[in-house]
Amino acid sequence: MEKLQYISQGNTRQEQEHNIRKALDNGIKWVQIRWKNAPENELMDLCEVSKLLCSEYQSICIINDHVQLAKTIDADGVHLGLKDGSIEEARLILGEHKIIGGTANTISDVLQRMNESCNYIGLGPLRFTATKEKLSPILGFEGYQKIIDQLREKLMVIPKIFAIGGISIEDIQPLQQIGIYGVAVSGQITSQPANINEFKKAMIYA
Repeated sequence: MEKLQYISQGNTRQEQEHNIRKALDNGIKWVQIRWKNAPENELMDLCEVSKLLCSEYQSICIINDHVQLAKTIDADGVHLGLKDGSIEEARLILGEHKIIGGTANTISDVLQRMNESCNYIGLGPLRFTATKEKLSPILGFEGYQKIIDQLREKLMVIPKIFAIGGISIEDIQPLQQIGIYGVAVSGQITSQPANINEFKKAMIYA
């Protein structure tokens, strides 16, 4: 599984598509299409175009929230927030071979996601970010460390956890040293897509 995800940004379909194209041009291999409060027909158009683009670039295409839309366009999977419907239902709709990710903010959320058999967990936020409207309590590095320590105390296999929320290149090594698998980035890649290679260079791929 890729260790760097791009979460799309943009207030219009054109902005979203432009930013996704730029990320793909610069080497991103995992796109999560996230466009809150989008007109339904425009979101469908964006997802259809993005799926074709991702296929062309041999990149993973995940849809945020919309399970039925992910099925309709045959996306690679879906990412669900804590209030976005059940992982179990999504699995029934999409099938065993699709990727399903789930958001978490606390150790109990992580345990819930593990129990639901998510393929990966988006855990955060690391710090304040303006890209999310209803921000969960900020974890900071200490919060991630505490959650990983609690999982280790329970002798659990650490799941594939992606840090989210205001991530910069400098955060990658300390997060991976804690035991975080990868990162999901929005603003830093949207504003400077050329940074994708720097993010990848900072990753530990062991």
